[in-house]
Amino acid sequence: MDAYLLIDFGSTYTKLTAIDIKKEEILATSKDITTIEEDIMIGFNKAYNKLLKDLEGKEVNFVRRLACSSAAGGLKMIAIGLVPELTAEAAKRAALGAGARVLKTYSYELTNIEMKEIKKSDIDIILLAGGTDGGNKECVIHNAKMLVKHGINIPVVVAGNKGANDDISELFSDADIPYFIAENVMPKLNSLNVEPAREEIRKIFMNRIVDAKGLTNAEEYINGILMPTPAAVLKAARVLSEGSDKEEGIGEVVVIDIGGATTDVHSIADGDPTKAGVTLRGLEEPLAKRTVEGDLGMRYSALSLWEAAGTRKIKKYLKNKELDVEENCTLRSKDIMMVPKTEDEVDFDESMARIATEIAMERHCGYVEPVYSPLGVVYTQYGKDLMEVKYMIGTGGVLVHSKDAGNILQAGKFSKENLNSLRPQRAKLLLDKTYILSSMGLLAEELPDLAVRIMKKYLVEIDYKEDKEDKEDKENDYIDEKKIELFKQQFKDAQSFDNHCSGEF
Repeated sequence: MDAYLLIDFGSTYTKLTAIDIKKEEILATSKDITTIEEDIMIGFNKAYNKLLKDLEGKEVNFVRRLACSSAAGGLKMIAIGLVPELTAEAAKRAALGAGARVLKTYSYELTNIEMKEIKKSDIDIILLAGGTDGGNKECVIHNAKMLVKHGINIPVVVAGNKGANDDISELFSDADIPYFIAENVMPKLNSLNVEPAREEIRKIFMNRIVDAKGLTNAEEYINGILMPTPAAVLKAARVLSEGSDKEEGIGEVVVIDIGGATTDVHSIADGDPTKAGVTLRGLEEPLAKRTVEGDLGMRYSALSLWEAAGTRKIKKYLKNKELDVEENCTLRSKDIMMVPKTEDEVDFDESMARIATEIAMERHCGYVEPVYSPLGVVYTQYGKDLMEVKYMIGTGGVLVHSKDAGNILQAGKFSKENLNSLRPQRAKLLLDKTYILSSMGLLAEELPDLAVRIMKKYLVEIDYKEDKEDKEDKENDYIDEKKIELFKQQFKDAQSFDNHCSGEF
């Protein structure tokens, strides 16, 4: 039978998925430790032998072998822009959407101190932006000169004011700095255009970074390393949400990927206000958005998760309140390969996962702020409104191995504890039980219809067990809604209702 072999050279594990392209089935999956320090093919071969064992008795012909990678720390970048909230933020979003880890964002004119910091950074690419088209070009040219002055010799994607491109091209050509010109990430004020920069980053990843990451041996065996792993997950989420030429999508989705070092959130949604009377402010949000929380991880970042959440917040989710939070987080940060065995260890891991989900979703989603005016309360929205998203999809080891993955994902939903956060309210919960999202992103590059059908088939819908507090919250919500309806019946329209409320308080 003809099959695709889809490979994810992850930072911890190398994961393989074999797909029967005619029967549209997963034939087998396997994984083993990624061996980037030695030869990446050692870990691959171990995983491949496990896969062949599962395929015994089947005549499989791998017609295509496609791969993605986040090995050796993945694709590491810095983003440089003009104003922190505008072009610098736009550059950061472009880099994140390309599957990169953005180590730092710089704004305004770079200083010598900042350049020394950049030069010491272990980065693969620089994204240089700044200024809208026809706007300020002095800043981006200054920053290009600083890169030349300090002898930067890594690829630079230039995606700023197009009026500066000729000067920057001359500067970088004379200095032999490898550079690539893309369209401005913000051609007009508050208007994003991140796809061209993302595509250039992806090309550099495929053509140059593969050698630097020690993946050359793998390239001899496979048809190509197409993209960083996070970009593959984002691609899978997008094609599942929007559909393909022949397959309907499932609608707006959020993907939560909880890892040892980071918690990534991907959303495919326009994010416009879902409630009447809300004004949208701030930088335009991309349809396909990715955020990476480097301080929210299950192993490498366990201590920073504790610092971000605090002891009381982690204990809120623990069954055994006597567990020492600092001690347990320290243990996990020192033993990154730790597998929970006891009931307390599982309990602590799942509590960490719920905290990671809660905080990562709060940071990813938008929020509303009430503004008091003579006409009553006016609400302003910043970021994406994801309250009406249809599905939340969980992936990552802690979710896959959990007996209660639904409760972990539930922590990322809307909560009365933070009424201003626009997190999903009624989303159905799906689980990537077979680690297929990254592989489906690869498959979608060549066979998008098939990728959509397989994801619909293999993503498992899950429930969550309501605890007493959840049930009380739902009952209170119902009572609150009834009260509001009774109030509204006393007034002719919503505006008079709002005016009455503002007068009352």
